[in-house]
Amino acid sequence: MNDLIQLLPDAIANQIAAGEVVQRPSSALKELMENAVDAQAKNIKVLIKDGGKTLIQVIDDGIGMSVTDARMCFERHATSKIRRSDDLFNIRTFGFRGEAMASIAAVAQVELKTRRAADELGALICIEGSELKKQEPVVCQEGTSVSVRNLFFNVPARRNFLKSNAVETKHLVEEFQRVALAYPGVSFSFHQNDMELFKLGEGKLSKRIVGIFGQHYRNQLIACKEDTPHITITGYIGKPENAKKTRGEQYFFVNNRFIRSNYLHHAVLNAYEGLISPDHHPFYVLFLEIDPKHIDINVHPTKTEIKLDDERTIYGVVRSAVKQALGAHHVVPTIDFSLDVNFTENWKADTSKKQEVSLENSYKTYRGPSLLNKDVKGWERLFENNPEDEALSSLDSEKGTEEKEMITFSSRANALEKKAGAFSGEAFRDTGNTFQMENTYIVTQTSSGLLIFDQQAAHQRILYERYVRQLEQSSGASQQCLFPQNVTLSPADFALVMDLNDELANLGFQISVFGQNTVLINGVPADVHINSEKALFEELLEQFKHFKTELSLDKKENLARSLAKKSSIKKGDRLNTQEMENLAGQLFACQTPNYSPDGCKTFIKLDISKIERFFNF
Repeated sequence: MNDLIQLLPDAIANQIAAGEVVQRPSSALKELMENAVDAQAKNIKVLIKDGGKTLIQVIDDGIGMSVTDARMCFERHATSKIRRSDDLFNIRTFGFRGEAMASIAAVAQVELKTRRAADELGALICIEGSELKKQEPVVCQEGTSVSVRNLFFNVPARRNFLKSNAVETKHLVEEFQRVALAYPGVSFSFHQNDMELFKLGEGKLSKRIVGIFGQHYRNQLIACKEDTPHITITGYIGKPENAKKTRGEQYFFVNNRFIRSNYLHHAVLNAYEGLISPDHHPFYVLFLEIDPKHIDINVHPTKTEIKLDDERTIYGVVRSAVKQALGAHHVVPTIDFSLDVNFTENWKADTSKKQEVSLENSYKTYRGPSLLNKDVKGWERLFENNPEDEALSSLDSEKGTEEKEMITFSSRANALEKKAGAFSGEAFRDTGNTFQMENTYIVTQTSSGLLIFDQQAAHQRILYERYVRQLEQSSGASQQCLFPQNVTLSPADFALVMDLNDELANLGFQISVFGQNTVLINGVPADVHINSEKALFEELLEQFKHFKTELSLDKKENLARSLAKKSSIKKGDRLNTQEMENLAGQLFACQTPNYSPDGCKTFIKLDISKIERFFNF
């Protein structure tokens, strides 16, 4: 029987190694940019074509390489940062080329030009699929230029798994942003298909953040700094009101290397507890300086995950630093100990104190039970001689006929004054068999009992199935905007919108490019009732990214869910009888009427027998 185990050819071994390091074009860009930074470059230029599939080129003005180093960097197991085993736990640089270069050259056509300042001529090396094609002297600028063409040209199966150009560009932009954030003292530029997306000059970290994410970040940054014997933390966090549902603008750098850490992210969320919704994520760019002896960066091929030898201490310091930054900038709410807890009663007893206490203290700082009503028209009358009667009469006169549509159930307190007819059913006579409860639930009578609908969940189900049909049939109607609105996006979001352009058109959106990273909204879906086309579009994009990170959905289903969630009737929206009946009818015409797209119940049924059990034991 023949032996089964044999050595792999070098070409195949290199391709297998490349699969761990070079997962997509953005992986190659990350390695090339980090190498340029370690080459002490002050200016780094990135050129991309067709989402990195055709070309990824990184040009730097660093120290360059000798002819020997230029050739050696393409050899397997070649590196500039490790000499002995102890060096594995004392890594402070990315590595002055080596390691990843062999992996990239195994699955692409690579051209390297490099020259040191002391050399008259540089070196040109061309490698395709790990095979050396050309090596010769060349006239070139000081520094290094690496061109990666036709990635995965010799591995068709891997190339077929790449996404569209817009999606791959989005990933390339994200990797570019991470390296650019880590080194604000280095100038970066990013060109995609000969169009400049970024031009970032050297400067402070705050300037780099604004240059990458936009001018609107200028007013939402909070400085964060903490210095302890174990760890030093610097950077910026975002104000709570600017938190988003989607993750993506959260950056941890350990010794200037970008990492992902759900554990440390939880520490930041813990510091924001009570300030943001549980499903929202704040913006932050935090740099952690830790002795390399206490971390292990070689637990993942791309080195985006690390191990800490004392995670609990790091967690506590990060949480404390963020919480302290929020408190120092008066973001964390404080307790006003000078406030009289009997304030409301004192006010009612002595109306002469009205002028002594400002509106800020009386209404905003303390809200007594009598001020919790959302409709605060005529609130001043609450403090006059007969507050209840006069305030209620004022509200009745202002609401007019709207009061006829409301359903009021008498309380036990009122029953003493209105003993007759407290639950006589008179409130149902004008509204028919369908009515709204708390502007959230729709109650309708059937021959066998009651149906109670969740108006938001029901409308989401109706819209979701409608949008799915429109996407499949390309039948979405559009209504023109009287005043088209322009929306400026981040480069990553702009690339995402371009990738979704056909699907958005099928839903009824009419969008055109309006300058760099800007789109013009000319039309929106005809059946969507909105106040701002721009707000709808931005919220739709945010919801789409949220579903993309939380759920494994295809593009069309994700878009249908996102638009249904953003354009549906919300809890608190008031409906008339006709709208409520139409909603119920449309829900039962759906293929899956029982549940919303999120899996929540859309209605429950109370049979007569079930209702009787509440009263008969």
